[in-house]
Amino acid sequence: MRLSDYADKYEAIRFTREGGVLEMRLHHQGGPAKWGSSAQSLHGELGPAFRDVAGDPENRVVILTGTGDSFLDGFDPALIHPEPTMAALWPRLYDEGVSLLGNLLAIPVPMIAAVNGPALVHAELAALCDIVLAAEHASFADHAHAINGTVPGDGVHVVWPMLLGPNRGRYFLLTGEVIGAEEARRLGVVAEVLPADRLMARARELAAQLARHPLPMLRYTRALLVKDLRRKMFDDLPSGLAHEALGTIFRAG
Repeated sequence: MRLSDYADKYEAIRFTREGGVLEMRLHHQGGPAKWGSSAQSLHGELGPAFRDVAGDPENRVVILTGTGDSFLDGFDPALIHPEPTMAALWPRLYDEGVSLLGNLLAIPVPMIAAVNGPALVHAELAALCDIVLAAEHASFADHAHAINGTVPGDGVHVVWPMLLGPNRGRYFLLTGEVIGAEEARRLGVVAEVLPADRLMARARELAAQLARHPLPMLRYTRALLVKDLRRKMFDDLPSGLAHEALGTIFRAG
């Protein structure tokens, strides 16, 4: 796999690389990224994209960021699923959900998240990176699940109680609490908070610093750092998705 094989493959992800540092920029039609349930949305594209990134031996560090002044803050109704029923939809959503987080954690080199604004939908994509930087106006929440009547079972049930502690994590998921950038730093979710116009420069600075190390060192370090995360996802993500599917089907019925 080479960058030329996947650089123009995805509608909602832009790729650039310099000095072994790959930047993945999430977007929707060139503007701020939006979530959806169609196969052409980020839900459908990110798993295969992470797999392609993982298979490219020229990637030494990966920066994940958004577009404009938000990381991922809402949904686009145009990205709705084509399946006629929830029962018809869920086999695809299940496969995509397992692929999305499993392939993110399978990327064999360090990942840096540059959270360029509100991450209110699937903020765990950023939080699972090895280094998390945030713009001053960034915030974190789970507005995709419980507050909309959906079981928070597609990995958020693993990530947020682990990062915030069991009680705060459950509160966060059940209430849709919004955590600002400075509070996220105090809680250990974010490493650095920066002015928006300094965010990408700092991400690139850290990435270049890491990229100077030998590739085997980067790969073996990443393997150690995500070992427990991969085990937790392997153990708990499938059953979480199954519970989410059941809850959605009964709600629709």
